[in-house]
Amino acid sequence: MKEPILVVLAAGIGSRYGGLKQVDRIGTSGEALLDYSVYDALRSGFEKVIFIIRHDIEKDFRELVLSRMGTRVPYELAFQDADTLIPPDVYAEAQRIKRVKPWGTSHALLCAADKIDAPFAVINADDFYSKEAFEVLSAHLTAEQNEGALVPYRLDKTLSPQGSVARGVCGIADGYLVSVEELTAISRRDGRIFNTALDGTERDLAPDTPVSMNFWGFPPEAIPYIRCYFEEFLKTSVGDPKRECYIPHTVDWLIRNKTLSFKALSAEADWFGVTYKEDKASTTARVAELVARGVYPASLWS
Repeated sequence: MKEPILVVLAAGIGSRYGGLKQVDRIGTSGEALLDYSVYDALRSGFEKVIFIIRHDIEKDFRELVLSRMGTRVPYELAFQDADTLIPPDVYAEAQRIKRVKPWGTSHALLCAADKIDAPFAVINADDFYSKEAFEVLSAHLTAEQNEGALVPYRLDKTLSPQGSVARGVCGIADGYLVSVEELTAISRRDGRIFNTALDGTERDLAPDTPVSMNFWGFPPEAIPYIRCYFEEFLKTSVGDPKRECYIPHTVDWLIRNKTLSFKALSAEADWFGVTYKEDKASTTARVAELVARGVYPASLWS
């Protein structure tokens, strides 16, 4: 069996961050947050990396990320643009209704499908997952040929003091996912954690609720099913300029239709990341602390 592939979702617009957070300098030698995920993945058994970006940020991505990695990282680029893989009539309708939202993370993944020929993991470019998480996911993808996986994190450890966040709330039974519900406005206020729905209703959530941070593992056979779900999404959502096809939605569909099972992997792993610009200072400090403790070298790729 081939060694697993790491797929990095780095095509985001960063509207809440106010810029390209996927290339912003976080590390002690100017590394972006995704550098640490790539470093951890390669030393945990992943064979290569596929970066999914937009054509309009390719120059910046090459100069600010890839030039630093040099030949140390075996990689390929895939591109997610508004019209990539989108039928012409659907794209024309999206332009007519002035859609500015991207098509979502499931669409991004499909943009790299032709480069995936082995079990693969999918991560966000702007999250830190820790080496322990990559180790358990790599071991699972190497051993299990027909099963997906997720490394979930505690909800209360994934919130931002700057504002609301989106998280995939996971239902888990006997070590397997039974549901994933994407909640897009989770906040913490006065010791209370809650999600606010579009109609304004609030729902309390326990601090230890397991959530998806888009740290997924898939067998390569999952790609056709993901494509099927995305095609159905386009049929029902073309008239809505704000809807996106998220990976948690896709996984929930795969589970409900008994197409693919997903194991919930346990790892003593920390998470942190940058959702808002104000998150950068604390994230930079946490990376510096890990470097000071010897978890990472001061310069990852030198």
